[in-house]
Formats: sequence, structure tokens, C-alpha cells
Amino acid sequence: MLETALKGNSRYWGWIALLLIIMGVGGATWVWQLQEGLTITGLSRDVSWGFYVAQLTYMVGVAAAAVMLVLPYYFHHYKEFKNMIILAEFQAVGAIIICMGSIVVDLGQPQRMLNVILHPTPNSVLFWDMVVLNGYLFLNLLIGWVTLMHQRNNMLPPKWVKPLVYLSIVWAVSIHTVTAFLYQGLPGRHLWFTAILAPRFLASAFCAGPAILLLVAMVVEKVSNFRVGEEAKKAMAKIIVYAMCINIFLFLCEVFTAFYSGVPGHKHPIEFLFGAWNANYVSVMMWIATLLAAFSLICLIPPKLRENQKLLPWALIALVIATYIDKGIGLLVGGFTPNPFEGFSFYAPTMPEIMITAAVYAAGAFVVTILYKVALAVKAETA
Repeated sequence: MLETALKGNSRYWGWIALLLIIMGVGGATWVWQLQEGLTITGLSRDVSWGFYVAQLTYMVGVAAAAVMLVLPYYFHHYKEFKNMIILAEFQAVGAIIICMGSIVVDLGQPQRMLNVILHPTPNSVLFWDMVVLNGYLFLNLLIGWVTLMHQRNNMLPPKWVKPLVYLSIVWAVSIHTVTAFLYQGLPGRHLWFTAILAPRFLASAFCAGPAILLLVAMVVEKVSNFRVGEEAKKAMAKIIVYAMCINIFLFLCEVFTAFYSGVPGHKHPIEFLFGAWNANYVSVMMWIATLLAAFSLICLIPPKLRENQKLLPWALIALVIATYIDKGIGLLVGGFTPNPFEGFSFYAPTMPEIMITAAVYAAGAFVVTILYKVALAVKAETA
């Protein structure tokens, strides 16, 4: 079926060329980083995780979002999602590739990744993060590809696919829970040291991931004859707004606990994030995220506004940006401020970091583009 990816119009090949250029420029920058070391980044002794790990944190949630379609479709037989399922599974593949790419570029010497396999340490959360990420990538690629191949041949998927689908539901929750455990088990970082962090991760994933998927589906409808269905869009929008409300509620619970208890270690990171210490780019972005989150809820909670197809994309874009700032930039920088010595270690990503990250995203987008091209071709053949 891959031969269908070799056929396309000028817009398709222009998009492919753009992605390849971004990957080339970012790849050259990464070679420079391998030669010079992580000194070209904004990382330091006190801030060991930065822009790269932020992408891992956010995109794991985007990958886990496929479960929000798989659950209604397979458990509750909500057939309106039948055209969206394959898009969700292939989006998860691209998101996991971005996660893995972010880990690779974050390592000063990528060959050290082999130590996780050659010298496994089951008592390490990072070991299990490697297991769940690779497992989820394999599950989604296998399920999506086998289902698509049988659909092309007008055949039902084999019976062994459904148990893998059920397994992928549990696995989707595990990938983000294990990623949250990387953070919340560190007692010296008060913003992360909370049992509610894993639920917060899942809530933000289940609103941001489906929002990105719905935006991508709208773009696909613009550039092809593929249609996901109006009922599917409405149902997706409901899932997104419910998850976003839970996400904001959990964040406000953190704010209440920090300020009502008066514990300095819990208050200081939140005060820093919203500029109570000094104005910085993080505080500006967090206030922008707050306004965008409020705008998205105003547009998504009332059914009349939520079903407005012209307003819906803007509300989804605002939601995605708000959750990205909160979960990516804010979570990482706020977690390292103040440091364990009650000092201030400021972090900002450098241009090489941004260029390398762009290449990682381009690689994930390239894989998703190829998989979507194959899926849309099969859907057109069997329509």
C-alpha cells in the first residue's frame, strides 16, 4: 500500500519538500550539537531538562489521545467514529516518533540509550517509559496497518486484532502515567511533587490530543474528499470540552493547595509562573495561556457556539496553545524554579534547540503524512 504515497498533487509534494528541508536544517544543527555538546543549548547544572523534554511531555499526551476514540468505538459501538479511528491511530504513531526523537536529541551521546536495553533497571521509571513508548508505537502501527490492509481487500480484520485494541487502551493510559511518574517522584521539585500530577497529565492529554486530531481532520477534509462526519465532530468537541474542564479544575486544586496551605515550596513555582517575582517570558506566556483557555471554554461549553464550524477551529487552536504553554513551557521551567537551594536558575531555549526540535516535529509530521496518504487512498478505493 505504500506505493500510494508516491502519488500526489503539487501541494502534497510541496509539503513533503518543506518537511525534508526542515529535517535537513535541524539535522545539521543536531550534528553541530553532537560535536559541541549541550553547551549550545540553554541547559545548565541546575536546569537539566528543557525544551526537548517539554516536547516529550506534551506529545506523549497527544499520542495517548487515541484512546478517547477507541473507547467509544469498540466498547460502546459508537460507529460515528469509524472514519476517525485510523487517523487517531496514525497520529499516535507520529506523536510517539516525536517523543522518541526528543529523547534522542536531549542526550549528549545518543548511543547511551543502548544502556537502557543492555543494562535494564526495572526499578527505574525511565526504563518503563522506554518500554511503554515502544510498545504503544508498535501496537498502533500494527493495529492501524493490519486493519487498513484488510479493509482494502474487503475483509474483516483478524480476530487477534481486537485483543490488541483493548490492550492499547490500557497502554495509552500507561504511557502518560509513567511519564508523569518521571516528574512526581522528585521531592526536590515542589511543582511536580504532587499525586495529582498524573491525573492532570491525562486530563490535558484527553483534551489537547483530540483537539489536534479534530483540527487535522478538518485540514484533511479541505485537501481531499475524505469526510469524518458531522456527528463525529460534535462528539469529539464534547469530549474535548469535558476533558478541558477537568484539566482546569485540577490545576485550580493545585493553586488552592499551594496558597491555602501557605507552604513556601508549593507557592513559589506558581508565583514565578505568573510573574509575582519578576516579569519574564514564561509569566507572559502563562497569562496568554490563561486567556486562551478561558476563550476556548467560552466557545466550547455553549452548544450553539461549539457547533459553529467557523468558530470551532479557533477555539481548538486556542485550547492547543494554552495546554502546550502550561504543560510544556510552564511545567518544565516552573519545576526548576526555585532550585533546591532556593535560588533562581533562569532557562530559555536557544535557537539551536528550536531548530532541532523543529526537525523532530517535521520527522513526525512526515511519517503521519505518509500514513494518512495511504489511509485516504484506501478509504477512497473502498468507499
